Amino acid sequence: MKLSVAVDHGVTLRVRHRPGGDGRPFLLLHGLRSNARMWDDVADRLVAAGHPVYALDMRGHGDSDLPEHGYDNATATADLVAVCRELRLTGALLAGHSWGGNLAVRLVAEHPEVAAGLALVDGGWISMVDTSQGGPAREKVVEMVGRAHSQVSGMTAQTLRETLRGLHPTWSAAAVEATLADLAEGPDGLLVPRLPLEKLLSILESMWEDPPARWYPAITVPVMLCSTLPVQVPMLSDLARKWVAEVEAALPQADPRWYVGADHNVHADHPARVAGDLLDLAATVDKPASERP
Repeated sequence: MKLSVAVDHGVTLRVRHRPGGDGRPFLLLHGLRSNARMWDDVADRLVAAGHPVYALDMRGHGDSDLPEHGYDNATATADLVAVCRELRLTGALLAGHSWGGNLAVRLVAEHPEVAAGLALVDGGWISMVDTSQGGPAREKVVEMVGRAHSQVSGMTAQTLRETLRGLHPTWSAAAVEATLADLAEGPDGLLVPRLPLEKLLSILESMWEDPPARWYPAITVPVMLCSTLPVQVPMLSDLARKWVAEVEAALPQADPRWYVGADHNVHADHPARVAGDLLDLAATVDKPASERP
């Protein structure tokens, strides 16, 4: 079921909703230049376990509107507040992937009534500020993003589909098609990214200005950390360990779950395991505080 929620200045966001049972609802947030459909394989499992699921397309992503303004963390968080109020989501289980994890941290810090538990899925600790531990410099990030943004331009849908199947043999057909939904087909039949580069860079700029660590002191709910460990790239593996260690130090209720060698889109790589970890979070939240780890 698709829902529409109006936020500010006539902007409408789309929400994929599965009714589920009487368990706590999940709100799932996608990453940058992604969309709610990437959660489908996980969402199906959560619903089967009795939880209603809402997966949101942020502005400029998926089926949501592509306005000229609002590509920063503050506006994205305000959008989330409007969606939660419209859907009457309180005490929910909030899961965010990548940039969506960063937004989830800020949302729970500023509006603690929204979530009873927080899952950070290879995100929520991504900081563009500290490059001392091997993180790329600002100019390098912009260059890499611009290059990645242009790589898919000029492909046909079928070429990209075959490329994704080769790169990600474990992905379901749904995950492949979800990735294709990040692009639009031009009049010549070739694909272009749906989110224009200048809007993508605006979000990245906001990530520099709004590191998630600033919000950690206000987080009081149980937190699940689902982090990939890219052992094939030691520099990235070391950076992941550093970031997660910082979260664990700041959030005493954090429960780390490592996905060794998994793709950044871990919810597409290992949907059954991610769903299992999210259900563990749900079980933890519903225990008395004295029985939590």
